[in-house]
Amino acid sequence: MGRREPPPVTGAPLPESVLRKRPAEIVAPLPGRVTGPLPVQGRHLLRTVGSGPRPRTAPRPMRGKKPWPIGLIALALLFLGLFVVAMGLGAATSIDLTEIFGDSVEDEPPPRAFPVLDPSLPERLSIPSIKLRATILEVGLAADGSVGVPPLKRHNEAGWFDGGPTPGQFGPALIVGHADTRTGPSVFHALPKLRRGQQIEVARADGSVAVFEVNSVEHFDKSKLPTQRVYGDFSRPSLRLMTCGGRWVGGRTGYSDNIVVFASLVDVKNL
Repeated sequence: MGRREPPPVTGAPLPESVLRKRPAEIVAPLPGRVTGPLPVQGRHLLRTVGSGPRPRTAPRPMRGKKPWPIGLIALALLFLGLFVVAMGLGAATSIDLTEIFGDSVEDEPPPRAFPVLDPSLPERLSIPSIKLRATILEVGLAADGSVGVPPLKRHNEAGWFDGGPTPGQFGPALIVGHADTRTGPSVFHALPKLRRGQQIEVARADGSVAVFEVNSVEHFDKSKLPTQRVYGDFSRPSLRLMTCGGRWVGGRTGYSDNIVVFASLVDVKNL
């Protein structure tokens, strides 16, 4: 029985908030700083002052049931006095006391743990672990509002969705491709074989190579694609590779599932 030609990859319609114009006009929102609630302090217990006789002498400082040694108290007071004098000296002479006592306050935020690139069109895709090398062309929206795919006559090429970020910018750059055609395997046929930690390289028009690391490879029913997670995460530069998978159901649906590779930008190289 001859294999029927599957229709293009279809995902859920993109939410209006994630559609962009051209790469050079993309301005992805920087991630906001999230702050958690203040810690809840314990209850304060109130002691009732008794009406008994006052002690004849002031009580000595206690640690448990043993009195503090007089020598230790004197040493603590001496250290406190020296610290106060040193702080005053620093204020009067502009001496940087952080060299002595250390700097516990950071004036600048720490550097990001990942690179961020300016917009630049993707040109070539390379995945060494599955021996994939492909040219990247631009695709837009299909008539039904889903992401378009490369034409069947160019099924061995991948398609970058030009309504989203370019690979390396903040946000999820989306690259789609066919799994197969009636003549055999296509560009993303081996995508399900990818594993966490493997690398994906995207050569860009500006001469840089964005290096991504696979976080996960997941299957979603086409009617239940988590659009916000796939298209709407702008917390860091990331990449989504998408193709068809699952069982063949025919009609306009074709394959029942979308296979999505989630990857994050970890490095930048030069061509």
